[in-house]
Amino acid sequence: MSNKILDIIASETNGKSYKTYKYCFDSAETSPIDYDDNKQITWKKYGETVPPKGTKDMREEADLLMSEAPLFSYFLDGSRHTYKVDDIAYKNQVYPIVAGQVGISCCTRIDGEMRAFKFERRLAIALPKAANKDDWKSSTYFPNLKKKINEQGYRLKDNNIEFTDVIPYSTKKDEFERIENKAIAVIQDLMIKREVKMVSEMVEQHILNATNYLLKDGSLEYKVDGIKSAREKRKFAGYFSFVVGVSKSFNPENCVDKNGKNNSNVVADLPLYHRTPVSMYTSERLPGMAYAVWYVRIRDKKYTINTFDGILKIEKILTTEEQMENGLDTEEVDLITANIINERNPVCYGVDNRWANHLYPVYITECYAKSKYMSTTMFMNLF
Repeated sequence: MSNKILDIIASETNGKSYKTYKYCFDSAETSPIDYDDNKQITWKKYGETVPPKGTKDMREEADLLMSEAPLFSYFLDGSRHTYKVDDIAYKNQVYPIVAGQVGISCCTRIDGEMRAFKFERRLAIALPKAANKDDWKSSTYFPNLKKKINEQGYRLKDNNIEFTDVIPYSTKKDEFERIENKAIAVIQDLMIKREVKMVSEMVEQHILNATNYLLKDGSLEYKVDGIKSAREKRKFAGYFSFVVGVSKSFNPENCVDKNGKNNSNVVADLPLYHRTPVSMYTSERLPGMAYAVWYVRIRDKKYTINTFDGILKIEKILTTEEQMENGLDTEEVDLITANIINERNPVCYGVDNRWANHLYPVYITECYAKSKYMSTTMFMNLF
């Protein structure tokens, strides 16, 4: 028997491998996840204790904080590269096999210098549920398949490479969604779970506190399975007491006022260093949780090209009953916003077309993550 990964999968699952053309989704087409935020949200009310009547100028507070130690000491970025590596048939139906490299990187700033703090790499394969031909318990079947791939796979042991996850994806028909997207989604979910795990470990080690916040690249609107009771939700929220999410891209349809009416023009027209009032919303992704969200402009619009260039979406999970009732303390909102404004320089102009929305330490953390990936050619040749 061949020890190519695709042959192992076909043999162990009684599938027919088509040896189709391999390619990276991230370079071949637009990712199905266009924005950092999710559409399924319900806006409730203002999310801060003393909401301003309009936009609020944060320039003076940002300038005053320049002489103080920055609020953010840690920076987290979860990223993933996904690849179409084959098509495989079960019971006369053809399904894609999607593989992924997932990286969770965290950097810290010590005496003004950015340094690597922690990195976790996951190598994953997403298979259709139909691969479980005898309908065994998934929690046993797919780990056993992973073990055989790692033991027999071509060049894996010789190069100290190990696949950490073989994950089933749903094959339920949906006329509005390509089946490849279902496979990509389970790899995205894996990335999210590992992000949450890294944050929880940092909290348990007492690394994060009121003077050492973590700035996470992207939304905090996680979909987390297995959290049902109020106690479990409080524990999950507690992990994020000193974590702020910042999104470089966001869905303009979600820019609304306290009455739920779209006001994306207010966000688009934000003057330099101004923030919006904070809004509070709940999400279907994790019922019972509440979030505070606001927007700030960190670049002058005359230097940008697109409408929302230079604007960041800032997000924080409300972690106490008082916060869920009254919103974040406005002083904390201003402190977070002013510190984010001060993180804007220097920029990666000319290197990344998202330069206007980049914060320097977040950009460095992204670069650190990318440096840990195997090349596309090397990764796809494993199959």
